[in-house]
Amino acid sequence: MSRKFRNNSLKIAVVLIIILSFYFLDFSGGTPLTGKYISQIFTGLTHPDWSFVYQKGSNEDLLSLMWETIMIALYGTGLGTILSIPFILLASNSIWGKFTIVPKIGKFILNIMRAIPTIIYAILFVRVVGPGPFAGGLAIGTQLVGMLGKLISNAMDNVDNTPIEALNSVGASKFQTFQYAHLPQITSISVSHILNHFEISVRSATILGLVGAGGIGAPIIFALQSRDWGKVSIILIAIIIVVLIIDALGTFIRKKLA
Repeated sequence: MSRKFRNNSLKIAVVLIIILSFYFLDFSGGTPLTGKYISQIFTGLTHPDWSFVYQKGSNEDLLSLMWETIMIALYGTGLGTILSIPFILLASNSIWGKFTIVPKIGKFILNIMRAIPTIIYAILFVRVVGPGPFAGGLAIGTQLVGMLGKLISNAMDNVDNTPIEALNSVGASKFQTFQYAHLPQITSISVSHILNHFEISVRSATILGLVGAGGIGAPIIFALQSRDWGKVSIILIAIIIVVLIIDALGTFIRKKLA
């Protein structure tokens, strides 16, 4: 079978999957978009509601809720990073050597944790600890354990074995080998993963308010439902600015560590 034939077959298969996805979706409940409705949305989005930015004495303005959203993401990222450490060690083949059953169990646990969306964790924690930002932080942290555990344990399995073998040859202990051969090779990439997921956590935290887990999620959902496009616009602007700032800071830190 030629490479050209395989490539063409793959393209045809992709096109067929796309066509089938449209065929099996139910579009009957959709509302036709009219020019007037599109114009209203565009006009509203281009006229942000600046009065929502700051309201003295209120904890329900944009600045307060965005700050709460960032704190939820920061707390969740910190919690997830700390809790992921034992799972990283558990899931790393390079740590356990011939005891392959241990990392297989670790990876299986991490796969389960990653498979559950953050919003589901948020619903569960709202029921357990009550509504509020604490539940949102726990939700982000729990989901992050699965993500960081998977990525960093894979990084540990792909380290250069030369320094490890050199330390083993001079009689270094397991802990010394891990400290001086494993850690220096994965520190930079681990920090990069943590920073990337902090940015992702900020975006995730923006929707957790929908289920009572704090942050800017509830106001933006209510604004969308009431078609308050001015408020939607100012919230989206704030989210974009925050994400861009976090991305710039992350890039700066990664360059310093490189």
